[in-house]
Amino acid sequence: MIVRDENQLKNSDRAVSDAEWTSVRMLLADDQMGFSFHITYLKAGSEHTFHYKNHFESVYCISGKGSITDLGTGETHEIKPGVMYALDQHDKHTVRAEEELVMACCFNPPVTGKEVHREDGSYAAPDEAA
Repeated sequence: MIVRDENQLKNSDRAVSDAEWTSVRMLLADDQMGFSFHITYLKAGSEHTFHYKNHFESVYCISGKGSITDLGTGETHEIKPGVMYALDQHDKHTVRAEEELVMACCFNPPVTGKEVHREDGSYAAPDEAA
């Protein structure tokens, strides 16, 4: 059984951030669960474009308010507590945080924790990761 406290991980190497977001990686590839699980905080007023070409991601909004736009279709959806979205087609998308968004995220294949977003908004494929 794996038991972890997010509050203890916030000041560890499992917390990754930049000026606009922080992601606390609760489960990573080396936990061998077949997916990774993160709690991600997006700063109010921030905008993020991602394109996970090598991963599937599902996201559940815990708190905050924002939107997600599918850049392939132009369709925009509201994000608020209780809303989940799944990037089942490796969808290129933009997330906008009107208020701080707190999101629970799962990635498959799992991330290692060492990934960085590439210029196109993707992570490297697991066999390319550092």
